[in-house]
Amino acid sequence: MQMSRRLQNSEMTDTIAVVITYIVFAAFAFVCAYPFYYIVINTISANNLSENGAVVFIPHEVHFKNYLDAMKIPGLLDAAKISIGRTVLGVLCTVLSSAFLGYMFTRETLWKRRFWYRFVVITMYFNAGIIPWYITMNNLRLTNNFLGYILPVAVSPFFIILCKTFVESIPRELQEAAEIDGAGTLTIFARVILPVIKPILATVAIFSGVNQWNAFQDTLLLMTNSKLYTLQFILYQYINQASSLSALVNSSGGSGIAQSLAQAQTATSIRMTVTVIVVLPILLIYPFFQKFFVKGIMIGAVKG
Repeated sequence: MQMSRRLQNSEMTDTIAVVITYIVFAAFAFVCAYPFYYIVINTISANNLSENGAVVFIPHEVHFKNYLDAMKIPGLLDAAKISIGRTVLGVLCTVLSSAFLGYMFTRETLWKRRFWYRFVVITMYFNAGIIPWYITMNNLRLTNNFLGYILPVAVSPFFIILCKTFVESIPRELQEAAEIDGAGTLTIFARVILPVIKPILATVAIFSGVNQWNAFQDTLLLMTNSKLYTLQFILYQYINQASSLSALVNSSGGSGIAQSLAQAQTATSIRMTVTVIVVLPILLIYPFFQKFFVKGIMIGAVKG
């Protein structure tokens, strides 16, 4: 009887613990997801109600004109092209350089391997500041240059460490077999290492892709040519200039008929609509890489 009661108490305790865990994580998920949900429902609700803060949980007088009007904002499509270009090329350069350097730092035949590895890692702990960085970029002629988005982040010590750790978890026999067959360093890297380390490559791609897509400070400091502005920088500008932009969009409505209060653009509608346009692409891409992300982080983390 006592044993049965103990088992029942234990099961009840476990059930309570599970319920509490679900409640806590559900509340945490709600806190994380609600801000974005709030922005989305305000972009498709009546703009006059959104401006007054009347839209909280349920959209009212649903319409999608805000997104059509957002396309009329000067420079938005060009900024989207720049953001997509810098993200794709930046991710490609960062992934390849991180994978290759991470692989080379595992090769005992590399001259002064430990010195160069420590030389790369030590840069994680020092930052010269914005002014020396700007002077360096200016001397390299990377101001008002699209390569200013790509080259400074092509080599990342953190990503190199991730790749090096992952490569070290691969059985050494794979490389030795390729060397016996006469394969060189580049051949081993391209045909043996790259196919095996796809999980960590996906992890690096996610990190660098999010960093590239969300970056706007480099545009603020390096670019004065409006043709090189990114979506994030446009968002930064439009949040500060939303009132004037709403008037501009309303005046370029196409027809001479005055728009209804529900669809007339306001500062709030401009801010929220552009925010959704900027955030949504990276939000949709992330789930496809999530399984690789988890696997890439975990493999090589535990040894023995």
